[in-house]
Amino acid sequence: MNKFTKVLTAAIVLGLFVGVCVLGGFVEANNKVRIALVLASTTDDMAWSQSMYEALLALEEQMGKDNLELVVSERLENPVDAGAAIRQYADQGFDIVIAHGAQFQSVVFEVAEDFPETSFAYGSAFKTGPNVFAYEPLAQQGAYLNGLLAGYMTKTGVVAIVGPVESGDAVKYNYGFEQGVKAANPDVNFRIAYTGSFGDVVGAGELAKIHMDAGADFLTGSAQQAVGAVRACAERSGVYWMSTDMDQSSLAPDTVLAAQVYHWDKLVAEMLELRKQGIRGGKHLYLSFVDDSLEFRINPRLADRIPADIMEKIEKAKQDIVDGTLVIELPGGTK
Repeated sequence: MNKFTKVLTAAIVLGLFVGVCVLGGFVEANNKVRIALVLASTTDDMAWSQSMYEALLALEEQMGKDNLELVVSERLENPVDAGAAIRQYADQGFDIVIAHGAQFQSVVFEVAEDFPETSFAYGSAFKTGPNVFAYEPLAQQGAYLNGLLAGYMTKTGVVAIVGPVESGDAVKYNYGFEQGVKAANPDVNFRIAYTGSFGDVVGAGELAKIHMDAGADFLTGSAQQAVGAVRACAERSGVYWMSTDMDQSSLAPDTVLAAQVYHWDKLVAEMLELRKQGIRGGKHLYLSFVDDSLEFRINPRLADRIPADIMEKIEKAKQDIVDGTLVIELPGGTK
């Protein structure tokens, strides 16, 4: 073998080696889980959207950025615009596309038919498809504890809800809260009103003021509009807010007494595990106290304002929910 032939052979071998390494890197890169998140509001709404976004950031940190890629599209309240983003992410080969809102159901199923290898997820919802996960928090569980605490501690005897829209997750939360209030104090004057929008921050603030003018000293409500209500409550002394979706105490440290916190990362991790098993959808997933994907959290700054005997009752109620001995009724007899 002459010198030229040896050099050429070495070059070919080196090229093959590099090619294998590049191919191996490509395969490994393709094994990275790619998740796209589509939001109706923003990643800093202190409610529904931010709770999912922060959960996925936590999952990304846990798995490492080499193993999980996360991209987000926000402010896509219009289902048509959201549908375009969902389709684009599926076309780009994302493994899971999460459309974080029940209003996205139609577009999710429309796109899912064209991308059978992609998993889609949306909620709060229950309808699934071969490659569509539906998910929902059992919001009535933490709502009941929020209501129980409000019912035991109210001094005025007036407790109120600033509601967004009378549908979906909000209904479950509101029913659970009302039942908790009345279980603690059946004589409470319970007030509820809706703004008619998930994002009416100003309207929520005005509605909170109306409730407080009527004597409410404990208020609650869900969706991104709650920010307005929290701020309104913070302007009044002796008034407390009970938050849901996430801990909103950073908005008003001396006003937000307790929170129901959604740990979506546990639910998305379950989706990833199902995909490893070849299951791309068809499952209805929950957040609940049973697996700690729901958390009831007391604001440590205000914890000493809750009498010990009341806290014991709250903890017992939570355990009863986990054990199944306490069931919170929902509209239509569902639980």
